[in-house]
Amino acid sequence: MAFRIVPVTAESWPLFRALRLEMLADSPKAFVETLDAASRQSDDDWVRRAAETNSAFSCGFAAVDDAGRWVGIMRARVEDGRTFLLGVYVTPLLRGEGLAEALLLEIERWAGERGHDQLTLEVHEHNQRAQAFYRRRGFSATGDRVPYPLAPHEHEVVMTKLLAAE
Repeated sequence: MAFRIVPVTAESWPLFRALRLEMLADSPKAFVETLDAASRQSDDDWVRRAAETNSAFSCGFAAVDDAGRWVGIMRARVEDGRTFLLGVYVTPLLRGEGLAEALLLEIERWAGERGHDQLTLEVHEHNQRAQAFYRRRGFSATGDRVPYPLAPHEHEVVMTKLLAAE
């Protein structure tokens, strides 16, 4: 499968919205937003969200297929001096095709260009598929767990990856 990686932009908000709604329907516990809440957002909200994805302290990249459809996304945000990986998703039929790896390489490049030496993420404790992917890509569990915001009796596992010095 051929695909290309592109940055999320304000102009790409309809594609961003469509993929976000798909990911929330497909994997409701993987993200800290409900499909219902996202579905009620206005077009202006989606334009703003897409525009804010890429800034001095955040980035977002989408995997686009030959037909121009967004089939994967990954974002990162710098917060409290740490670079967090978030919003990771690949459409189900294309999982295992290298899209997540390609998106992660873009995030790592972005972080490295800004002098960041580590990525941090939080993944739902029951999302074994995602945890296995992150381990294969060099992430390790820190032993820390944080409450899952949509169901505080559940937890997210904190994982980190040191980035290679260039």
